[in-house]
Amino acid sequence: MNWQDIRISRDWTSFLHEGTLLFGKKFRSVLKFHAPGLAPVKQEAGWSFLNSVGEISIAGPFKSAWGFYCHLSAVEDESGWYHLLPDGHAAYPERYAWCGNFQEDLCAVSDQAGKYFHIQPDGTRLYAANYAYTGDFKDGLACVMLTNSHFKHIDATGTFIYDAAFKDLGVYHKGIATAKDEHGWFHIDLRGKPLYPQRYAAIEPFYNGRAFAEDFQGNKLVLPQ
Repeated sequence: MNWQDIRISRDWTSFLHEGTLLFGKKFRSVLKFHAPGLAPVKQEAGWSFLNSVGEISIAGPFKSAWGFYCHLSAVEDESGWYHLLPDGHAAYPERYAWCGNFQEDLCAVSDQAGKYFHIQPDGTRLYAANYAYTGDFKDGLACVMLTNSHFKHIDATGTFIYDAAFKDLGVYHKGIATAKDEHGWFHIDLRGKPLYPQRYAAIEPFYNGRAFAEDFQGNKLVLPQ
């Protein structure tokens, strides 16, 4: 059976194929299958990984386990957080206080001192800087929160892509991101420049040239790009 055809139940406890229960059992919890065809499952002892024929491929047990992204899974055991290879071996020797999922072969992690940064698949740091928080990379860009609680975007070398800093930020989507300053929310371009002078109480990314927004009087709006 192709693992890409396997679905999970609405209660996140079992796997289904065309609506039929697979593997003849339910688990305490399950997550979706990801390449190379493994899915995290939680049993009494903890988390392990199941293959597409219902066999435990990586036994663990882990305190936490997440799907494979870029063929690496974020797991937690008694030694801390790290990333696992599909063969069940650790991808690198370091252990962290928390790990995200790899996106575009880069991943956000937090060390024991609460500092956030990005690592590469072999565990090496992408850059020397530390941040108060880091987000995932998308289209070669990621949001980072500075120690003063302001936000900026970095590229895949760890370099800031503009000089401005914002009170809050969203990810870039087709070259446009949501941003917040002391006056409210708006959209910025790749230079960190506002697309328009207005500010809003809430805003969403543009979707095919339209973005949902709410003004400070509670009115719901749809903005043209």
